[in-house]
Amino acid sequence: MKKFLIPFFLFLPLFLIAQTKVGGIVLDPSGAPVAFANIVFEDSSEGTITNDNGRFYFESDNTYKAIVVSFIGYETKHIDLAAKVNYNLEIVLAESTEQLDEVVIYTGKQSKKNNPAIEILKKIWAKKRVNGVRKFKSYQFDKYEKVEFDLNTIDSALIKSRLFKGLEFMFQNLDTSRITGKTYLPMFLNEVFSKVYGDNQLGLEKEDVLGNKSSGFGGNQAITAFVEDLYSDYDIYDNYLKFFDKSFTSPLSKTGVDVYNYVLSDSTFIDDKWCYNIIYYPRRKNELTFKGDFWVNDSTFAVKKINLEVTKSANINWVKEIYIEQDFDVVNDSVFLLKRDYMLSDFAFSKKEKSRGVYGKRTTVYDNYAFNIERPEPFYKAESDPYDPRVFNRDSIFWNNARLERLNEDESGIFKLLDTLKTAPKFRTYYDIVSILGSGYVEIDKWNIDIGDIYSTFGINDAEGIRIRGGARTYFGQNDPWRLEGYMAYGFDDKKFKHGFSAKFLLDRKNRLILSGGHRRDVEQLGLSLTATNDVLGRSIASSSLVSVGANNRLSNINLSTFNIEIEPVKNLRVRVGSSFRTLSSALPQDFSLAYLDAASPTGISDEIKQFDISTTLIYTPGKRTIGYGVERSDINDNYSTILFNYTKGFNGFLESDFDYERLQFSYTQPWQLGGFGRLLTTVELGKTFGAVPLGLLSVIPGNQTLFSLYNTFPNLDFYEFVTDTYATVHMEHNFNGRIFSRIPLLRKLNLREIVGLRGAWGSISDENILLSSPTNIPLIAPENQIYWEYSFGVGNIFKIFRIDFNFRGNYLDNPNARAFGVTGTFGFSF
Repeated sequence: MKKFLIPFFLFLPLFLIAQTKVGGIVLDPSGAPVAFANIVFEDSSEGTITNDNGRFYFESDNTYKAIVVSFIGYETKHIDLAAKVNYNLEIVLAESTEQLDEVVIYTGKQSKKNNPAIEILKKIWAKKRVNGVRKFKSYQFDKYEKVEFDLNTIDSALIKSRLFKGLEFMFQNLDTSRITGKTYLPMFLNEVFSKVYGDNQLGLEKEDVLGNKSSGFGGNQAITAFVEDLYSDYDIYDNYLKFFDKSFTSPLSKTGVDVYNYVLSDSTFIDDKWCYNIIYYPRRKNELTFKGDFWVNDSTFAVKKINLEVTKSANINWVKEIYIEQDFDVVNDSVFLLKRDYMLSDFAFSKKEKSRGVYGKRTTVYDNYAFNIERPEPFYKAESDPYDPRVFNRDSIFWNNARLERLNEDESGIFKLLDTLKTAPKFRTYYDIVSILGSGYVEIDKWNIDIGDIYSTFGINDAEGIRIRGGARTYFGQNDPWRLEGYMAYGFDDKKFKHGFSAKFLLDRKNRLILSGGHRRDVEQLGLSLTATNDVLGRSIASSSLVSVGANNRLSNINLSTFNIEIEPVKNLRVRVGSSFRTLSSALPQDFSLAYLDAASPTGISDEIKQFDISTTLIYTPGKRTIGYGVERSDINDNYSTILFNYTKGFNGFLESDFDYERLQFSYTQPWQLGGFGRLLTTVELGKTFGAVPLGLLSVIPGNQTLFSLYNTFPNLDFYEFVTDTYATVHMEHNFNGRIFSRIPLLRKLNLREIVGLRGAWGSISDENILLSSPTNIPLIAPENQIYWEYSFGVGNIFKIFRIDFNFRGNYLDNPNARAFGVTGTFGFSF
């Protein structure tokens, strides 16, 4: 996500002239803003509702001479429009002196009883399952999607700033958004044309992408992944609509009556269908809600049109505006199908009216519906290759036919403009700076090499003292079929060089057959994870004492070599077979010993472990979406479950390996989106080791002596405090997304978010393994007699970027140096 920020500063549209534009503020006689007032062009159904601050903007391709402003308790006001463009109108409503004959909109809580709007909602709920494509056995349709990012709120101060000196040609023509009335210039445009096929009886759907075209930074995988996650599909009939990892209550949901006020406002013909107009707005502030209106047919009770706008007070970061429109087409007397879906988001550091930001706009158009065409089940399971080079190289003839909505003049100009920008030296400088900060790598295009990771350059721990590190990787493009990476490091206290090297090769793109291997000799804090990875270059943050609590002296020297083969025979199911040979010893043997009884050693004790393993791992991630087709891919979403099975076999004698053992491991991680109650993340891990192994090969319950909140660890446990050969752990963390704090007056405006956590671990260690590791100088304790547990309370979204957790230990307080309480935190950008 960081790397996509560069284009925020640099681009341009041409002209799109709407016939009538109106914007301003609605006030009461005292000068206070009027929220949720209804404003329409006279003699039309085109209009909008004022936001929380009484402000509004809307426009139309038609020419209108006046607008009508209505509000319960005030006189309806007709405003003549002096010109086609009317900005900064200040409309003052006079208090009504008589009872209105017809109510257009209300404020305050509305009754749920005897409310005609809610009676209509009940009929929508009853028929929603048979609306649209759900009404047929099978379906197919064409889908055209257009995503655009624009820098907005362009004024003379920005144009004349030093930032854009030498880039003034970008601002030759500007246009205004039809939603917000702000000027904007484009930075990114992506078009995708596809055909969608589905079978309601089989419950299967597939999408064949036939064309994909990008301008600007379309080659930047970070941007594309961000866009894909940002604008995932949604259904207005669902109870909750998920945007930016937040669940917004849909105005059409059954839970909506507890969240929104509804008013039956109007009725008229739309496309020869009689429709009711229902206006809705939130009952409370600071919740994840919308305001807007929708038109619903009087016989089928299918929605014909709807618009949704997130309220200003909603607890969401970095987003000032979210606006959604959906239009439905009439197929026959009983079937309405989605025709057009439009979404605009205004990303900004501040929600102030005049703050600059970036628009993210998605337009999706659907056409050429066909129904009840029988196809066999294998047809739906056979996937096309979305990364076929032909998909990305379609000619102009293809796009002229594929675009279900033509590009306007400013969109067509993006391709030429951004090609010109890329040749500007100042623009390239901006791009390089943000690219380095976002990725951590310095690009050396001439040699197809990246230098970094710059964030790992310096470190410190008890074994190495001050440590410096430098590395590099090959980089021809984001879809490289192979990648080499390596680093060198040096510790000033132990006066030793360390190194690491890895190689990955994608042999078959369709089944993602990957060969990988590498070697690393370094100092590492082990025991931070129960399920080891095959990342030969990975090094945990706990390896540095700069962010540690207590002594950072249980470090290990590791000399590791790996070789793996991986394949994905079925989507999101990875099968990996790998081997590893490692040599382990303590980096500070006086403080932390890995010694064990060894009859073959002259002293009867060995301080070093040599071990050769072969492992088989199955990882299933249903619902996971990725982007890219190279040896490394980027994840799009994070709302998928992860199921892992791992079997490891250790061999004695081969390559002087010391131990013969077997290990079974299982883990299951599941995020749960609980609608308006936030998001719960759970993880269960189970494991057992068969055979005698020393401390260095046992399963350590993951402690956390860092100052950072690290999920799947126990922040009140020291490293190696609990050691097991059989274990079971559970982690639960729930983020309420501000649902509780939003109901507390003194905390409401801070937009804080409450997090609670509960963690538990049980394990045992056999007498045989305790005896084998008896020469060690740390106690070997397992949480066998009772389950070890912790709980935590956290506050997130502090200054929008900081989270703090207060962690409490539930038992085993008699353990040596047990920490009953701890405070951890983390920084990060989240919506």
